[in-house]
Amino acid sequence: MATPNLLGPTVERVPDVRRIAVLRANALGDFIFVLPTLDALRSAYPEAEIVLLGAPWHAKLWRDRPGPVDRVLVVPAAPGIRQPDPGEPESALEDFLAAAREERFDLALQVHGGGLNSNPVVTRLGARVTAGLRAEDAPPLDRWIRYVYYQHEVIRYLEVAALVGAPATTIVPTLAVTDADRAEAARVLGPAGRPRVALHPGASDTRRRWPADRFGTVARELHGDGYEVLVTGTPGEREVVDEVVAAAGVPVRPQVGTLSLGGLVGAYAGCELVVSNDTGPLHLAAAVGTPTVGIFWVGNLINTANPLRGRHRPICSWTVRCPVCGVDCTPGIYPHRPGDGECPHRDSFVADVPVVEVLESARELLDSEGRAPS
Repeated sequence: MATPNLLGPTVERVPDVRRIAVLRANALGDFIFVLPTLDALRSAYPEAEIVLLGAPWHAKLWRDRPGPVDRVLVVPAAPGIRQPDPGEPESALEDFLAAAREERFDLALQVHGGGLNSNPVVTRLGARVTAGLRAEDAPPLDRWIRYVYYQHEVIRYLEVAALVGAPATTIVPTLAVTDADRAEAARVLGPAGRPRVALHPGASDTRRRWPADRFGTVARELHGDGYEVLVTGTPGEREVVDEVVAAAGVPVRPQVGTLSLGGLVGAYAGCELVVSNDTGPLHLAAAVGTPTVGIFWVGNLINTANPLRGRHRPICSWTVRCPVCGVDCTPGIYPHRPGDGECPHRDSFVADVPVVEVLESARELLDSEGRAPS
């Protein structure tokens, strides 16, 4: 008998569940999208231990952090599972799977992708019941739902939770902010002389990057409005952060490699607004409760934009053809077209997003939150 669910019918819960494995070992934004699924599992199986099969950074993030994850098992780097971290020692997937089978998982969920590489890993965990996503080229699990490219990531994974009797309790990712997060941010950033906003101009895929000079304009305008402006980036994004700082022409505060992920959580939680490309820090900021303005390519808007508009504004580019060669780079919907979905160029697909639209959205959110400086 099905039980009520925000998203439709849910099967009955699996009996006698004591330990649940959840495979999600990729990047920051990807992980944020699975938080509502972890919340659903916690609600449906309150006595079970939820073990995240993740990357080393997941273990650091969840150390002493309240939330639905009880423990992290670091999955070895492997094709289709995750890339090795710099300096990470080699470890064998076979050894990991042998140790994981000793955990005697009752449920194992694959919320990692289409399943070509991940479904065999989940199957070999030896759980009583496996469930997850399945693309056309992937082997099946005990319970599976078809992987369809254009679906919001949060909903995609909640449908997997429903396969094991865990109805959705929310569609909004939420991450707890700890005292340690706030303390690190305060130690690095010092006291705020003005209300703070943050800009994040990087993204791992340069096609998702709004031009640095546009971010510089936003920084200059918000500084003129009375805000202290942080410009955050990973060490690999130092160059684009420097370009934003130079384009701003006013005092802004670059933060490249100065904060751990927990410190970034604390910094964003203390900001009035975060303006960012569609990348992990944008979704992290929303998850800790900070208003956001996000700059999206239309396909990613469908899959990843926060669904709420009271505190979040996704600004969309409708460009679907490569600005250099004109190839339709919309993935997965016209497979019969030669060259569809991919080309070798990495020029920005969001350069046409107007500065005025980003600034209007930023100021509207700041004013609506009652946060405009006097």
